Amino acid sequence: MSGNTFFLHHYEASPYAEKIRAMFGLAGQAWGSVLTSPYPPRPDIDPLAGGYRRIPVAHLGADVFCDTALIAAELAALTGLGELAPTVADSAAQALAERAEGDVFFAAITSAPPLKLLGRLLASVGPAGTVRFIRDRAGMMKDASTRPPRGAEAARVFDAYLADLDGHLAAQECLAGDGLSYADFCAYHPIWLAQSVGGASTLERYANVGEWLQRMASLGQGGRREMTAEQAFCEAAETEPRPLPDDPGAHEALGSEATIAPDDYAKIGVTGRLVAATGERYILARETEGLGSVHVHFPRDGYALRPPVA
Repeated sequence: MSGNTFFLHHYEASPYAEKIRAMFGLAGQAWGSVLTSPYPPRPDIDPLAGGYRRIPVAHLGADVFCDTALIAAELAALTGLGELAPTVADSAAQALAERAEGDVFFAAITSAPPLKLLGRLLASVGPAGTVRFIRDRAGMMKDASTRPPRGAEAARVFDAYLADLDGHLAAQECLAGDGLSYADFCAYHPIWLAQSVGGASTLERYANVGEWLQRMASLGQGGRREMTAEQAFCEAAETEPRPLPDDPGAHEALGSEATIAPDDYAKIGVTGRLVAATGERYILARETEGLGSVHVHFPRDGYALRPPVA
């Protein structure tokens, strides 16, 4: 039996989840929405992903996908829309996408007026939730290898990006040409985030970006259907992981216990038996008490593999 519902575990204010939700909109894809907390613990995700810290997490049956680049690759394969795959041939579009998911993403938050940001948090999760959210995000960045721009520098980074994006879009409708591609979704979600937390006050100065944003926002979210964690768990428990790649790749840890974690921030590791290490991804097999065997997939780019902590 194979799982046929694409589940996304997310929360509404998550910018990286918005990146994937907009992709569902372009694809017109039906999907199961499982809402989770903005901060751990996440009992609706942890049994599947083994403690992976970031949001969103997706799964098809007993195959669990971490990181939006890998989720996009799975969605491209599922729908046949190659434009959703995380490969961008246009070098200028690729550079804009990389900037969007680097300093620009952090600047979208740190350039927002603090009182507006605090007000949005209080309205969303309440006073106690706001305290937990702030403590969680501070802890998440404690051992980070990247340092977000702050204050005036953050505003400069964000505004410079909008100016460059606006100039790029003056010559074409989308980042890589006339049709939407993975690069557009990378550029979209930090700006969506800035708007949602009360930033991006300079956006009105960039008409081309404004028109492009309207197009992105009009995509919708596809065939979203609210589902429970129990429904997601049931499908994983009743499904075997899909067959491994014909060539599982070569790695000194193949067949052994290993831990995989992001290499930039939120460096919370997931431990399992490494069963594949292809050019694109790592796959860990985890034996769980309630769900049986699950395979957790990570992109190789941006993730580090190490022996499990004794």
